Amino acid sequence: MHAYYPEGILSETQENSELTSSLTGLEFAMANRRVVEGRATLCDEDLTLHVDFGSCRGIMPPDEVLLRRADEARKDIAVISRVGKPLAAVVTGFEKRGGETVAVLSRRLAQQDCRREYLAELRPGDLIPARVTHLEPFGAFLDIGCGIVSLLTVDCISVSRISHPRDRLWVGMDLTVVVKSVDPLTGRIYTTLRELLGTWQENAARFAVGQTVTGVLRSVEPYGIFVELAPNLAGLAEAHSEKHALDIRAQIGRGAAVYIKNILPERMKIKLVLIDTGFPPPRPRELPYFITLANTVHLSRWQYSPPESAKKIEIDFDEI
Repeated sequence: MHAYYPEGILSETQENSELTSSLTGLEFAMANRRVVEGRATLCDEDLTLHVDFGSCRGIMPPDEVLLRRADEARKDIAVISRVGKPLAAVVTGFEKRGGETVAVLSRRLAQQDCRREYLAELRPGDLIPARVTHLEPFGAFLDIGCGIVSLLTVDCISVSRISHPRDRLWVGMDLTVVVKSVDPLTGRIYTTLRELLGTWQENAARFAVGQTVTGVLRSVEPYGIFVELAPNLAGLAEAHSEKHALDIRAQIGRGAAVYIKNILPERMKIKLVLIDTGFPPPRPRELPYFITLANTVHLSRWQYSPPESAKKIEIDFDEI
């Protein structure tokens, strides 16, 4: 089985460079049904995409851009919007255009192969690479192979709740995610990220009573102010007054300096004292993964809550 990557990753490999550096390489790719990748540089008046491989060129008819249901009409915007972006494709033939031999490409068939040979084999709990393609208030859309999209809902991005996926992710960001569920009717795959960002205990072990650290103001509740210390860990600080709570509410998403007063694993709680607020939030360049593809390919079960906590937060992927 060939490897299937989110679009934009294959073009960075030596293998893709060798396959697309000449017509001979593209002929080999066609004979062996290998996925190749190039960047769409033009959509002409016939909605044909022109793909640049550097030393040679490819063309992709509009009906070959996207895998869709038999009853689903082609959306021209889906063709036009590919210009400037990398495209995964298989070579289906060659033709002469103005004295030049160009490769005829199909992204649709690449997606069909990806779905049949790779995505159809995935089960809940499997770790897979993904790339963020679009952000909406309800979640992030991810490319999980050859442009095939999966939804990562906002509540599955981290345990610490965020108001919008852009608080944690950005378009073009590479992620490792877990398959959360597979729709048996459509084959659509839903993913989750928070299980890879550490348990309560793993995150809390990075902090100690008496430290003063920075975090992000996330919400104001009747019982206190939540400050995110890590994507999967938040602490609770008291509001000094109703006016103080209102002032903090206006600063949600901003940075905070907090003193760690107590760490209580049995109550899964970190008590904080607000020292300062209102400055730009700390923005780590990478997510703090505790589980990666380098050491795990499948997650059977994940328990966020510490053993001594009466409240249990866990998921059994093998039972889904």
